[in-house]
Amino acid sequence: MAARVGEVFAGVFDQLADWRRPIESVVDASPEVRPAELDAVVAELVLPRLTEPDPLLVGAGFIADGEIVRDRDVHFAWWLGALEANPVLGSTTAPTRLDLSTRGYTEYLRDFRALEWYSIPASTRRTHVTGPYVDHLCTCDYILTLTMPVHARPGTGAGTGMVGVVGADITVRRLERELLAAFLDVPERLALVNAAGRIVLSTDPALPVGQLTGGAALTEACQGTPFRVLVEPVAHPVASGSF
Repeated sequence: MAARVGEVFAGVFDQLADWRRPIESVVDASPEVRPAELDAVVAELVLPRLTEPDPLLVGAGFIADGEIVRDRDVHFAWWLGALEANPVLGSTTAPTRLDLSTRGYTEYLRDFRALEWYSIPASTRRTHVTGPYVDHLCTCDYILTLTMPVHARPGTGAGTGMVGVVGADITVRRLERELLAAFLDVPERLALVNAAGRIVLSTDPALPVGQLTGGAALTEACQGTPFRVLVEPVAHPVASGSF
């Protein structure tokens, strides 16, 4: 089961790496990127994955440091796949562009460099998985956000170092469809947990998403991810909503 989890996330990170190269080419071509040009490149990359049959990804795109995008403090070149009914967008049948101007609660994004999905890749120069957490910006659902740093080439107008992150969102419900049947084939109770011990998915109905676990008879790391598979997990006394 741990190997299977690793394969799923490795596939998404491979996709992010494929997207990163053309985005870096756009950034390297000019000291100040035109938003429309960047958006066109990112849309061409991510929309096929958001419109494939039963897509794994619910959102994807590039979040640029405002210093490289003309007239922007921060620039989200981000698209959402078709969504089930939710309080923010209702239901949609086709991909939509994330439009921050229509959101009345996005002030926190002005300090986006402090948010985990950006700050960890910035400090480690490595890929990162954030979550599970409730996504109040787009889906109003439990999601996992996978991000990878994007860098400018030394000697280009954009300078050096990280200029943004390319990323993708997976809802926990969609990940369950990908993995839960295999987990249920194991006679013992299993749970997939993040580095903090919070449950991502579980074969025990008493252990919901977000619940903290308090131990296990056996754990197995999922290669390339911050996750572990726990056998016969037990609940932690902290409530599942205490994020």
